[in-house]
Amino acid sequence: MKKTIKYKLYPSQAQVERLEATLGVCCELYNAAVQERRDAYRVTGRSPGCAEQQAQLPGIKAVCEDVAAVHSQVLQETLRRVDLAFDGFFRRVKNGERPGYPRFRHRSRYDSFTYPQSGFELEDGKLRLSKIGRLKIKLHRPVEGKIKTLTIKREAGCWYACLSVECDTKPLPASNEAVGIDVGLYAFATLSDGTEIENPRHYREAAARLSRAQRKVARRKKGSRRRKKAVRELQRTHAHVRNQRANFHHKLARWLVVRFGLMVIEDLNVKGLARGMLAKSVNDAGWSAFISKLLYKAEEAGRVVVKVNPSGTSQRCLCGAPNPKTLSQRWHSCEVCGLTAGRDHVSAQEILRLGRSLIAPTCPGGECVAMEASPF
Repeated sequence: MKKTIKYKLYPSQAQVERLEATLGVCCELYNAAVQERRDAYRVTGRSPGCAEQQAQLPGIKAVCEDVAAVHSQVLQETLRRVDLAFDGFFRRVKNGERPGYPRFRHRSRYDSFTYPQSGFELEDGKLRLSKIGRLKIKLHRPVEGKIKTLTIKREAGCWYACLSVECDTKPLPASNEAVGIDVGLYAFATLSDGTEIENPRHYREAAARLSRAQRKVARRKKGSRRRKKAVRELQRTHAHVRNQRANFHHKLARWLVVRFGLMVIEDLNVKGLARGMLAKSVNDAGWSAFISKLLYKAEEAGRVVVKVNPSGTSQRCLCGAPNPKTLSQRWHSCEVCGLTAGRDHVSAQEILRLGRSLIAPTCPGGECVAMEASPF
């Protein structure tokens, strides 16, 4: 399997200047490639492809010293990003979605460049980058597997190395336990055995700090050094919230993967939910990020994750009788079978039932033992 490991870099001031210069060259090249495609289509009705644009790089490097100071494969990967942006545009047009024509990128918002094959090496606890130098890197965990690509990323004034590695799976001991997971806003997740995972609401907790940082940016003069410093402070506050949320997701996903052999979740349209009245709370919970972490951790550990249709999971009883409820009704009471329990608990059990109906009766490691977590 492939996964990405993120390490923090500690470059010197001279190395920071070279990293910033590399980002600047890549940004200018990206914008020039978009401009060329747009102008060529207006004149001839045809845009140059990625290979045609990459073939122009030797001539550009012979004329521009700043472009020649950047590793060749980094430049090629920049043009490949342009090609992917146009591919996505034409795909959305074909599917009838909102197209989103590729836009020019401001230098302050172009924050990463990639070494797709070569030009980098880990040696003696340092990261050697072609045309930049040997950077100090904090290897907080060993690099396992074969390194395929390296992306250098600037985030809130800090620099990170994102290593994409190809590694073997690490199956955990077999588990016959199964669980249904109902994500929500009152509790982040409710399990079919009745366990409730508290919703930490990291963004809500940091709202006051974010407001102060945003006001500080608004009071500064545009283009001033003080405004740039205030923007950096705001970025770090947002990054802290993002890291808190990711840490919570990682720990919860790992706990579930270690304990359960089968996990059943709803196939939610999170993007659609994030456009409603509860957009801020949905984005704060970060369900999509949590589910993606759960999926890759389960794949690595040899566990099974099943997605089920979320339609009606909270609007019917375990006995099959319809039980419509509004969002404010948090208690489930069935007049047909007499079941009374928490709404999310019953939904999690219904999710587990649906998941079991979609898979074979056996899971990796043996027969899936039914968890009859009765709410009576």
